[in-house]
Amino acid sequence: MFRPAQKLSPAGVAGMMKQFLRCKTGSIMPIMMMITIPLLLAVGFSVDYTSAVTTRSNMQNALDAAIISITTLPTTTSKGDRQTALQQAYAANSGLGTATLTGVNVDADGTATFSATASYPMPTNFMQIARINTVDVGVGSSVRKTPALVQSTFKVTKVSGWWNKTMTLYGTKFGETTPKPLMTITYTYNGYGDPKGYGTTTVSTINGSTSTVVQQQACTTKTVGNFNNLAAGTITQTDSNGKKYATTCADTFYPANGSGAVIDVSQMDQLYLQMDVPSGNPKVLKSNDPSTSNRLYIGDSKANMPEVPTGQVVDIFSAVPCGQAGYQAWEDGGNPVPADVSNADFFYTTTGKCDFNQRQSETVLTQ
Repeated sequence: MFRPAQKLSPAGVAGMMKQFLRCKTGSIMPIMMMITIPLLLAVGFSVDYTSAVTTRSNMQNALDAAIISITTLPTTTSKGDRQTALQQAYAANSGLGTATLTGVNVDADGTATFSATASYPMPTNFMQIARINTVDVGVGSSVRKTPALVQSTFKVTKVSGWWNKTMTLYGTKFGETTPKPLMTITYTYNGYGDPKGYGTTTVSTINGSTSTVVQQQACTTKTVGNFNNLAAGTITQTDSNGKKYATTCADTFYPANGSGAVIDVSQMDQLYLQMDVPSGNPKVLKSNDPSTSNRLYIGDSKANMPEVPTGQVVDIFSAVPCGQAGYQAWEDGGNPVPADVSNADFFYTTTGKCDFNQRQSETVLTQ
């Protein structure tokens, strides 16, 4: 009767080798020993080496994911809490062994660097024949996080048109899925009948259910016989019948020394702008909607404000410049696009403040 072949374990292979070496029958034994032992060791070492390479690759992926995850924690987080979070994230990504946070540094300008290592004594299989029971596998990872937008200030410069409209800044906090309004800029046409049309614009910050007015721009239009001796900054228009209009706009800030709507976006993972134009077509324009974002203009001066290319999603975090004024405008739907920025109706400036930001997208692996 034949018995089915049995698969030998590494321990079984080692036992057979010991029995083979003790055997003294036959003159071929020394030659076979010299041939078989190196062959078995080579095959076994190759299997264990392949296993070590795979283990190391998996550990590296887990450590990379873990170190990126802890960069989203606030700067006030202690190193001990970061270490705990690192190990938890490392294990959650199927990392073997222990992950250790080796460095955390945040510069004055908000640039941050993080480094970590992970080690694991990987058990061997065939290498145990040579009394090598484990192989130490180690990996390292480091990241650099650049400063990003944490605050933005919006200030209206000029709004026109016969259509009432409202621009809203929406933000989604870390760990949340529902965007909430952070600021509104509402325009109401004064109905005077001039070609371009002007009215009153109100800028408000929003904190939960509380809305606070921070800027109001009131524009007054009248007809004039000529444009002589008008005050500086007066907007002049002439309609198709030759009728002349003069418009003056006055800004009021709350408080009086205010600079507009100052919005804290340090806790925001996502931002987008939305323009609601009830009489327009389309009625809703969004910076994160590639079908309507081309009605937004973004530039570094009044003279350089190109239109967003059709089909592009705008990242507000990068659209707002750090430490200097950026210029933006909307075409509210009264004119087809593409079109020159002179056709736009909704002009404002936005200035950003950048520092350490918890957004994961600002993180780059450096090792």
